[in-house]
Amino acid sequence: MDKTDISHFKQKLLTLRDELQEREELSKSQKETVELDQTRMGRLSRMDAMQSQQMALEDSRRREQQLVKIEGALRRIEADEYGECYICGEDIDPRRLNIDPTHTRCIECVDK
Repeated sequence: MDKTDISHFKQKLLTLRDELQEREELSKSQKETVELDQTRMGRLSRMDAMQSQQMALEDSRRREQQLVKIEGALRRIEADEYGECYICGEDIDPRRLNIDPTHTRCIECVDK
């Protein structure tokens, strides 16, 4: 993989990281604790609010996992190890990295 490809994937990773961090900031209000005050809302409304809260927490957990993968990919770029399969050491197909630039294994090793 040449410097142009690495630069492209680094920019893609940085953009993805910024988008995820922005979404995390926007979703903070949805993760707040649901008040159980029956005078303000009915039982079904509270259940809906609690379900929405749990969905927001799960979305946040997934964003955090993706951010960890992105940081790992950026560290591999800095260490000149980006695009190499962790299992066999062969280059990962750039088309695969274009779909998800955080992949760490080639398609052959994933299929094993």
